[in-house]
Amino acid sequence: MKKIKWGVLSTGKIAHTFAEALRAVPQAELYAVSSRSAEKAADFAAEYGFEKSFGSSEDMLNDPELDAVYIASPMACHYSDAKMCLNAGKNVLCEKSVTLNSSELTELLALAKKKNLFFMEAMWTKTLPHFLQAKEWFDSGMIGEIKMIKADFLNIVPFDPNDRLFKPELGGGALLDLGVYTLNLVMAFLGNNPQQIYARANMKNGIDFDDSVILSYPNAFATMNFGFDCRSENGATIVGEKGLIVFDRWFFCSENVKLFDNNNNLVEDKYFPHPRTGYEYEIREVNRCIDEGLKDSPLVPHSDTVAVMGIIDRIKNDIGLVYPQEI
Repeated sequence: MKKIKWGVLSTGKIAHTFAEALRAVPQAELYAVSSRSAEKAADFAAEYGFEKSFGSSEDMLNDPELDAVYIASPMACHYSDAKMCLNAGKNVLCEKSVTLNSSELTELLALAKKKNLFFMEAMWTKTLPHFLQAKEWFDSGMIGEIKMIKADFLNIVPFDPNDRLFKPELGGGALLDLGVYTLNLVMAFLGNNPQQIYARANMKNGIDFDDSVILSYPNAFATMNFGFDCRSENGATIVGEKGLIVFDRWFFCSENVKLFDNNNNLVEDKYFPHPRTGYEYEIREVNRCIDEGLKDSPLVPHSDTVAVMGIIDRIKNDIGLVYPQEI
C-alpha cells in the first residue's frame, strides 16, 4: 500500500486527536495542515511533524501532492469546507455530523461522485474492533432477533456562550454532537428504516441541550438519551432473544464488549486496546479505500450516512431545532 499524504483542515481540539492517531498509522503521511492563522498552522505542524503548514485552506488545497483531507472545522462549516475540498480534487474524511441536514449531504455526495473522489463521514465507532466484534456476534445469530437497544451519551458541559457546542450558528447542540453516535449504533443493528420516531428535547439558546429519542421497529425498539446537563456511564446494551451484547462505558469508543446468554452468563469478553487514540482505525479504512480505488467505505457507507441524516432531519423537525443557515 502506498502512503497517503494527509492534510488537516482546521486546528481545533479534535484535530489534535486525529493528528496524534496519524502518527500511529505507517501508511499515513503527515503532510499538511491549514488554519485561518498561519501561526497556529505552523505551531500545529511543528507539534505533530507535518511537512507543510498553510494560513488558508485554499492554499493547502492547491498543493498537488495532497491526497486526502480530514475536515475538523465546526459542524456548520462542514458543507462549505467539504465542497471546497472536493472541487479541489481531494478525497475527504469529514467529521461528524457530516452536515447540518440531508440536502447538504446529498449535494456533497453528488459532487464526490461527479469528481470520482472518496468521501466518508468520520463515524470512527463503526471502524473500531469492539463494534465490528458486536456486529459479528449479531450477524452469526449469537443473540437471535433483537428486541431492544438502549444507548446513552450524557455529559455535564457547563454553558459557555463562546463554545461551539452552544452556538446555533456553528451547528451546536446535543443531537449533532452526541446523538449521532447513538443513532449510528441503533441503526447499524436495527436497520435504516424505523417505523416511528418519538423525540423530546430541552431547548436553550436556540439549540438542544438534552434529548430523549425512541425509534420503533416492527419487532423492536431503541431508546436513546443524550445531552449536556446530566451524566451517565454512557454504555449501550443490545437485547436479543437469546442473549445480550453489552458495550462498556463510553460505548462509542470503548475497548471492551461483552456477550451474555439469556441467563446473564458471560459467554465472551473481548478487549481491544487502542494503539493510540482510536482514530487509527478510521484512518486505516480511508487509506485502504483510496489505495483500492473505492469511493465509498463498506464500514461507513454513504447509504448509512444518508439514512442517519434523514432521521436527524425528522428529529430536528419534531423538537423545533432550526439552524440560522436553514432559515
